[in-house]
Formats: sequence, C-alpha cells, structure tokens
Amino acid sequence: MTTSGGQISGQQAAGDAARAWQSVRDNTDLQFTPLPPIAKTQHNTPAWLEWLMRQLESLFAPIGRLIEAIFAPLARLLGMSWPAFKWLLIGLAALLAAFILWQIARGIFERRRKGGAPEADVWTPDQAEAEALLSDAEKLAAEGRFAEAVHLLLRRSVQQIARSRPQWIAPANTAREIAALPMLPEGGRRAFGEIARRVERSRYALRNLNDDDWQAARAAYADFARVGLPS
Repeated sequence: MTTSGGQISGQQAAGDAARAWQSVRDNTDLQFTPLPPIAKTQHNTPAWLEWLMRQLESLFAPIGRLIEAIFAPLARLLGMSWPAFKWLLIGLAALLAAFILWQIARGIFERRRKGGAPEADVWTPDQAEAEALLSDAEKLAAEGRFAEAVHLLLRRSVQQIARSRPQWIAPANTAREIAALPMLPEGGRRAFGEIARRVERSRYALRNLNDDDWQAARAAYADFARVGLPS
C-alpha cells in the first residue's frame, strides 16, 4: 500500500507540473522562440579615404622604420622595450610641438598687442636742447662752415640719445648704425640718414658741403625734433 500510494502521489505531482508548464507555454505574453540574429550593419569605407590612408602609410612607414632603427638601440640601452620607448618619443614630440605652437601664438599675440597699442617709448630730443643745437649750428652755417654745422648736428644728436637712452647705442656704433635703430621713430632714422651721409661725404670723401646740404640736414633734424624753423 505504501509503495502504491507513493507512486500515485508522484504521478499526480508530475502531472501537475506538466500542466503548470503547459499553462506557462500557452501564455502569449511570454516569448519562448529565439530572436533572430541582429544583422550587422556594413560600413563601407569611401574609396578616397582608403586611398588617402594608403598614401599616408606609404609616406610615414619608412619614416617610422628609420626612427625605430635610430632609437631602438637607445631604448635597449635604457632597459626599455621599443613599444614603450616609442610612446615616450611620441609624448616628447607632442610636447615639443605644443611648445612651438605656443611660442608662435605668443609672438602673434605680442605683435598684435604692440600694433594696437600706442608706442610707449617713442623718443624725440628735448625741445629746448634741440632749439639750442639748431641755433649753434645756424651760426656756423651763417659763416659758410656748412660741414661743421652738419657735423655738430650729428655729434650732439648722438650725445642726446646716449644720455637719454644709453641702452640703445654703444661707443662703437657708427652714424649709419644709429640711423638704422628700430627704436627710433621714422623721422629720427630719416634725420640721422640725411645727416650721416653728408658728414661721411665731408670727412671721408673730402667733399665740401654747401648750403643745400645744410638746409637738407637742418630740415630733417627739425622735423625729427618737432622744432619749427624760421621761414
């Protein structure tokens, strides 16, 4: 009896389980069939991009091999593998490129800043000194001593610059070098050029200066010093 009763209970439990499973399978809210495989989307690389990649590879591959041939022994000497050393080189190259770009950008910014701002150190002779210099030179020119008058303009002008801006010139600077100083305004460079040419003509070419030479030097200096000349 015990065995027969146990078999009946087991069969009943199995039947209940089968009916429960079937009820679950019959539930349309649940899906038991496998989903279809997701189709892989194919991305076709454009022909022009493939061509460009091939060209870049053909261009940089020899360079990469050359770099490896040069630096691989150094990597072994330092006890590093070439792949690790290669990334170190790439990092250093990136830092160098960033530094160069920063220097270029800073230079552009400085030029724009200086170009947009008024010149802070435009130097011109003191007006009282300039008038006194012209007066002394006029006296020499009135006596026909034109070479001495022009030379006086040059000598005293250099002294004025040396006293006001000693960092601009050295004792060995020639008049032509002073005339090319970028710190001088355009009028100053023009004045020194006019005066220096005539002084050189008088002292080294041994040619006498005349009133036209004096008037040209006088006018150039007065324009630079912003001093009015008597008509």
